[in-house]
Amino acid sequence: MRLSILLSAAACLALVAGVPAAAERVVQPGQPPQPTPRTAKTTIIHAGKLMTEPGKPVLNQATLVTDGGKIRSVHQGFVDAAALGLPADTEVVDLSNKFVLPGFMDLHVHITGSGLVGRMSGLNMRQENAFFALNGATNAMTTLQAGFTTIRDLGATNEAIFSLRDAINLGIVPGPKIVAAGEGLSPTNGHGDAHNLKRAFLDASPRDSVCDGPEDCRRVARQQIKFGADVLKVHVTGGVLDPSDAGTEQQFTDAELKAIVEAGHSMGRKVTTHAHGKGGIDAAVRAGYDSIEHGMWADEESLKLMKERGTYLIPTVWPISYVGTTPEAVAKGPMANINPTSLAKLFKLGDQPKKLVRMAIKIGTPIALGTDCGIAPHGTNAQEMVEYVDAGMSTVEALKTGTVNAADAAGLKDRGRLDPGLAADVIALDGDPVADINQVMNVNFVMRDGIVFRRDGQEMRK
Repeated sequence: MRLSILLSAAACLALVAGVPAAAERVVQPGQPPQPTPRTAKTTIIHAGKLMTEPGKPVLNQATLVTDGGKIRSVHQGFVDAAALGLPADTEVVDLSNKFVLPGFMDLHVHITGSGLVGRMSGLNMRQENAFFALNGATNAMTTLQAGFTTIRDLGATNEAIFSLRDAINLGIVPGPKIVAAGEGLSPTNGHGDAHNLKRAFLDASPRDSVCDGPEDCRRVARQQIKFGADVLKVHVTGGVLDPSDAGTEQQFTDAELKAIVEAGHSMGRKVTTHAHGKGGIDAAVRAGYDSIEHGMWADEESLKLMKERGTYLIPTVWPISYVGTTPEAVAKGPMANINPTSLAKLFKLGDQPKKLVRMAIKIGTPIALGTDCGIAPHGTNAQEMVEYVDAGMSTVEALKTGTVNAADAAGLKDRGRLDPGLAADVIALDGDPVADINQVMNVNFVMRDGIVFRRDGQEMRK
């Protein structure tokens, strides 16, 4: 038998020796063409109406020039390439019957969750981080197509969200620019910790972002930045959708809150916090946090303190409307089958977020747009602006929440307006959102960093 195998092997070698050199069969570099990322090019945009910044006069029949991913210039009237001193073959985008404005920003999403995987259960126990990064890529493209050129993700595993962020930045996958927090900081048994599992599962689910005591929290804050966080997300209070029965009031101590915010600010990071109960909201504002996510049980005193300190409220109203604001609506909605503890907290919450926004508008508390999408469907983010207008905000002020206010709240000085030198994040709507805020849902054109991702209402794949 062994002799037979040796003879067969020798025969194979003899056949191979008669074949032309292997180098003749090797694919040469560039054959087939290798993929390259989309790149920005000089573009002339003719806008029927141009809002360079919400609150500033809208220009009729204006020209916007982008170059190298930046806004190069803005001109009154439809100006051609020759008059601009550009080559005759410079691309012209005709938006002469559209309303053009800066790309929208959403400062509170969970891009790696929900979407297609929202129809499946138990995935966190079965799938690796790469699975959620891939799901996030699909959700990111959906969000970009809805006119959101920047998002801030405030809760995903470090491995999934940082990889997705970097892949988008490198042009490997399309999507909005992501400001990523990664895993949110939480006290033991807080909103960001694991709950209601048998001890073996809890011990097998380490939480690097759980900390207790000021020095431990300072260390974890620095560690999260080391791992790649652009912003720190902190769970000051308990939450509604976690299954813990520990309530929604303050859970980090004042000393812990101060240690975290000092660590974040000293390393150049904004620090924002999930906060529902008034005590936790007020403690975070006093500690110097940059923004309050949700803020559901803030009262007039809380909102006035936020206005005084310049602390942004990111109220995430739209998901509450989506889930339902009455027990009857919730029973028919997407959260009807959640655990009993969370359901009770959801019933208690009711339409409080809508009352909160009305109160904040009246007081003048600064508001930036955030949706918590991942609860509501990705791509519906602009509904948050509709909620603000329904609560009494003007259409222009609502547009500010998703542009200049969001940029300010997140510390992003290179976007939010269409001024020369800033990012060429440009969108176009079919109608005028100043006259009808519902037009924010009718996105016809999307450019991010000078690259066109949507045109004539259709996704651009190249």
